[in-house]
Formats: sequence, C-alpha cells, structure tokens
Amino acid sequence: EKAMLELEEQVNQLINQILLKLENQHELLIGQCRSQVKLTNTQEHILMLLSEDKDNSELAKTLNVSQAAVTKAVKTLVKEGMLEAKKDKDDGRVTYFVLTQEAQPIAQEHEEHHQETLGGLSVVLDQFDNQERQVIGRFLTKLAEKIED
Repeated sequence: EKAMLELEEQVNQLINQILLKLENQHELLIGQCRSQVKLTNTQEHILMLLSEDKDNSELAKTLNVSQAAVTKAVKTLVKEGMLEAKKDKDDGRVTYFVLTQEAQPIAQEHEEHHQETLGGLSVVLDQFDNQERQVIGRFLTKLAEKIED
C-alpha cells in the first residue's frame, strides 16, 4: 500500500515536472536547442515538418494543435522570414509554404534535437529488461488513455 502511494506520488511529480518544462512548448525535447533564433518549439517543429512537405492540416494533426494555432505560427514564421508562401502551379487557390535559406539550418537542428531526445530515452530504456519495458509500455498506454478521458 505504502509502495503504491510512493509510486503514485513519483508519477505525479514526473508529470508536473514535464508540464513545467513544457509550459511554452508542445513537445518534450531533451538537451538544449542550439539555434540562436528565438522561435518556439512549435515554430521549429513546423519548419522541420514543412521541410518534409506537409500541408497545414497535416501539420495540425501531427502537432496535435488546432488549425488556427498552425496558421498563427506560420504567419509569424513568414513575418520572421523563415517561410515563403508559394501558389500551387496547378491550382492557384492553394498556397503552400517553403523554408527560406535562413530556416533550413533551424529545421535541421530541430530534427537533430529530436534524434538526441530519442537517444536519451533509449539510454534510459536500455536499463530495463524486455519484460520491464512491456510493463512500462502498458503503463504509459493506460495513463495516456486515462488522460484522454
């Protein structure tokens, strides 16, 4: 009983720690951002995703944010000279965005930051055997379902 309470408290503290770290972000990244340009994580993530040819609705889905949030971030990125609006050659009503030269290294750096984060998680998970990892996976799945309720 006492061990269960301690574990609940540990999980609660971890979630609060993550929330604090994420206050102005939409993703958890391990390590420091090396870019000198002051962009939000969401804006950097949009640059990275646009470098993979995604459109606005795909961006919203991938980032798990509203279409309006994507539009606002994209407008800011255009204003900052990071994105350029282009009209579709076949359908003039369709606008898509391409990274400017200034934005390309930022998108690249964000991608590297993602890889670094996955590497950090991998180092932690390597400390557990297969059975423990399955339990952790099940726990995270159940916790995510509970959060979605």
